[in-house]
Amino acid sequence: MDARELAVSAEYRVAVEEGDDWRGAIEAVAADEGVDAAWFTGAGTVRDADVWHYDPDADEHRAVRFDETLSVAACTGEVRAVDGGGEPEARPYAVLTRPSGQAVGGYLNAADAVEGWLYLRAFEQRGAEEP
Repeated sequence: MDARELAVSAEYRVAVEEGDDWRGAIEAVAADEGVDAAWFTGAGTVRDADVWHYDPDADEHRAVRFDETLSVAACTGEVRAVDGGGEPEARPYAVLTRPSGQAVGGYLNAADAVEGWLYLRAFEQRGAEEP
């Protein structure tokens, strides 16, 4: 286990606009604001979602495509710098619902936004530098 103390450095409200890529919008805000460690939550509506599921036996992610409009009932995840200092990478996990009420979910790799709102909380690490 690795536990580190973090300090909140900033908080952002992000309006995800129609046509934005859901994950791409999170990464764009993080890159524009210089955020390399954050937690986020959000909700909204997307189309054409590409949802990944990890298969530990095969040690790979498998994609499931949903070519339909879905509500983002819940989306949460983290932003981190790739390889300890590169471009920020968002890891969104979402529960998506159909008009019937059926829910699907997983790692939301890509989806075209219809609308949405995200709240992003950025952090700075206190104490020792990243190993």
